[in-house]
Amino acid sequence: MTKFKTRKPHYEYLRKKWVAKHRKIQEDLWEKHGESLRKMAIGGLGGLLLLSAPQNQPLPEGVLIATRDDVVKDIDQNILLAQDLNQELPPEVRSLSPEEEEKILDALSKNFGFSVKSELKGVRLNRNYGLIGGEQHLYRYPGDSLQAHADNATDWAMYGSSGIAPGLGAWGYFAPSKDEFSEIDKERERYYLAIQTFLAPGFSENVGKYRDFFKYRKMLVVNSKTGQSVVAVVGDAGPAEWTGKHLGGSPEVMHFLGLSEGPRKGPVLYFFIDDPNDKIPLGPVRVKRSA
Repeated sequence: MTKFKTRKPHYEYLRKKWVAKHRKIQEDLWEKHGESLRKMAIGGLGGLLLLSAPQNQPLPEGVLIATRDDVVKDIDQNILLAQDLNQELPPEVRSLSPEEEEKILDALSKNFGFSVKSELKGVRLNRNYGLIGGEQHLYRYPGDSLQAHADNATDWAMYGSSGIAPGLGAWGYFAPSKDEFSEIDKERERYYLAIQTFLAPGFSENVGKYRDFFKYRKMLVVNSKTGQSVVAVVGDAGPAEWTGKHLGGSPEVMHFLGLSEGPRKGPVLYFFIDDPNDKIPLGPVRVKRSA
């Protein structure tokens, strides 16, 4: 943890660029050789994917934050999940049929070990498969600033360039004051989604009920091409329909989905998490099944 906190911004920049390049190679390999990679992962040879990284030149100290075995395991599991999902997903990004939805919900619940649902307490979204786009940071309490979002130089290097939205989120500040700002408030803003709540069936007839239901509602978001996944909360409403996007993700959400580079946009699955006792933490989540 000490190394992480003292890591230099330019080291973090290099790490981010290396990870982005690696993920792009992984995605391209999956699209061209999906079945072969699936067999490779099942056989425990997923580490071959790392051969695309330079092996003869050492990276700066502190750049790698996980062991090779950890990275290989996660890549293997992500490949398996993405393969399973894409066997059920349509070739175009559209609303899912009830049959497609049921199969995908079953796969996600089994892979992550918690209950994932398209409908909760009689409420459902207008869709659960769509294009996510990058959002800015949100003001968390009166007097908050973009600089205050960064705990250290690494945070600033990673997420500072995303900026901060000029207005507040759909539910205003996450905390009424800096003194009352808590760790859960911090996590909710860090891992927030902008969801088209206003397009949910029945919204216009039940504005108050839906407003309360969606506030910080916990959701699972999955990059359907890579299997990278994040547990997040609904922290804002949007984006507008004319943008062509169906939801938005905080800078941190986009990073852990592998969508923080280039167009900062991509297809994702997003469903409610049934977690009445608030046991599931926010942030990147790993597949729990064994290969």
